[in-house]
Amino acid sequence: MAFESRGFTGRRRSAPPGRLPPGQYDVGSGFPVLSAGPTPRVPLESWDFTVQGVVDQVRRWTWAEFQELPREPVTADIHCVTSWSKFDTRWEGVAVDTLLAGVATDAGYVVAFCDGGYTTNLPLADVVGGKAWVVDTFDGEPLAAEHGGPARLLVPHLYFWKSAKWVRGLTLTSLDEPGFWETFGYHNRGDPWLQQRYAGD
Repeated sequence: MAFESRGFTGRRRSAPPGRLPPGQYDVGSGFPVLSAGPTPRVPLESWDFTVQGVVDQVRRWTWAEFQELPREPVTADIHCVTSWSKFDTRWEGVAVDTLLAGVATDAGYVVAFCDGGYTTNLPLADVVGGKAWVVDTFDGEPLAAEHGGPARLLVPHLYFWKSAKWVRGLTLTSLDEPGFWETFGYHNRGDPWLQQRYAGD
């Protein structure tokens, strides 16, 4: 398994008061690239997004249909489990609330699945109520493939591995099913303010 790490630039800076979780540092203008394996590249005409699993009916959007959904700007601090944080990142995309609008489900959990085979699991409560988005722009530009483009999940209140790159859909489940990093010992939830980096934290 290959790992890429690029974009660690600049000096560590003093963080804004009350915004840096324990054990983190402010990466400043850098935006590290951390990926397990190669970067998937999917033509937009082949891209789609699916909501499936414990639902009354599978929902699916092509790229063109996804672009027609109501969109939201999002400004958020993000925190990587490798200890860097980046403040006031600017994204735009579709709220998970919008994608799940009208979906009838008894599920309590979600598994995000992605190109390249990556998955991550979350409680449904962590992706609804204005807490998560599927974003396709960063700083006003189309989201670069190295940062998860054409679209990634954004769940800024949890460690950034939960904001799955190259996301292609959500599977709603009744049982909690560990994702890729969770099966390798990462924490099941990943709250940066509680330093939930690894199982047992």
